[in-house]
Amino acid sequence: MNSLPRLGLYIHIPFCERKCPYCDFNTYAGLEGLFQATVEALIAEMKRWAEPLAGRTISTVFVGGGTPTVLSPRQLEQLFDAVLRTFRLAGDAEITCEANPGAVDREKFAVLRSLGVNRLSMGVQSFQADELRLLGRIHSAQDARVAYDMARRAGFENINLDFIFGLPQQSSGAWAKTLGEALSLEPEHLSLYSLIVEPDTPFYRWVRSGKIAAPDEDLAAEHYEMAMERLAQAGYLHYEISNWARRASSADLENETPLFACRHNLLYWRNEDYLGIGPGAHSHLRLTKDGSSIEKRWGNIRPVRSYIQSVCQGEAFEEFMEEIPPQLAMGESMMLGLRLVREGVRLDRFAALHGCSPIDVFENELQQLCTAGLLTLDAERIRLSQRGVLFGNQVFLQFLPEA
Repeated sequence: MNSLPRLGLYIHIPFCERKCPYCDFNTYAGLEGLFQATVEALIAEMKRWAEPLAGRTISTVFVGGGTPTVLSPRQLEQLFDAVLRTFRLAGDAEITCEANPGAVDREKFAVLRSLGVNRLSMGVQSFQADELRLLGRIHSAQDARVAYDMARRAGFENINLDFIFGLPQQSSGAWAKTLGEALSLEPEHLSLYSLIVEPDTPFYRWVRSGKIAAPDEDLAAEHYEMAMERLAQAGYLHYEISNWARRASSADLENETPLFACRHNLLYWRNEDYLGIGPGAHSHLRLTKDGSSIEKRWGNIRPVRSYIQSVCQGEAFEEFMEEIPPQLAMGESMMLGLRLVREGVRLDRFAALHGCSPIDVFENELQQLCTAGLLTLDAERIRLSQRGVLFGNQVFLQFLPEA
């Protein structure tokens, strides 16, 4: 019987038809000539891990980007075939692929479904035409509706839709309309993200120059609270700070993790193991060295051509690699786990990962945050309070070692 812990596999497709002005992900437009070479490099990188991970079972696969659906059906087939040939997948593996409503058609959805993809994540972002233009999206609201319908007709029974709030000058009415339309589609999962103006993006330069207004943090908070209320009324369970899963049955009310929660992302929030494949992809693994367990993370080099060259020539392609010291690892388990607003940081899971209790390690921090009404603590777990959810980032910082 395989006793090694399962892990997740992330595959990064670094291509888009057009790069959105708010995006700071490692993605590129206009590199169609590198699609096939990148697929071949991704397959070659996977093969490097066939032997080291021979005893591990992949419980989740997440193909993200970028826009994976810009690849041709043949390229997608090559990629998924390599996953099945290289790794041992769990029989109930969650296999997610991201899709842009402007870069899919009926054939592409059918291909993904035939390749074993059982969860689709679509970046809609808004149902308002002016907001989609501001965000630089290549699709319209109607394109998103049509794509969603095509995905359902292709047989997808687990669909996530992404949206962004806190846009410059976004009205509460516009956000309410987007929420209403999203809920009318009844997706199994919703991810709602507050806009962050990242350095080195056109949005950042536009805000600095005054071309667009800076996001209003107070208004964004109001929109977040509106979403929490509307989604709860519609039967969605708020299981992570930015993520909601539709209630599948009455049992979901009792379970700490709803049926439609994203199992791949749960690996991140629980600070468990995952392997990232592709340019700029990050990995986190617990390894055994000289009889001791060490925790390591690394990231691949970001430029696509450099990545292809290094992988195909058998050279090192990591941009950085570090061993995570125990105190930092425990702090990250707290920071990540507290994002799970229903589950929180389970005391037994923390002890299994780190060999000690978070109550002992973070006694002072927990006492202060509980007294401030930002955390709750019981015999099983530590969680953000209802007020703590609104001040999560301030809470998380309390558990990280000072630089």
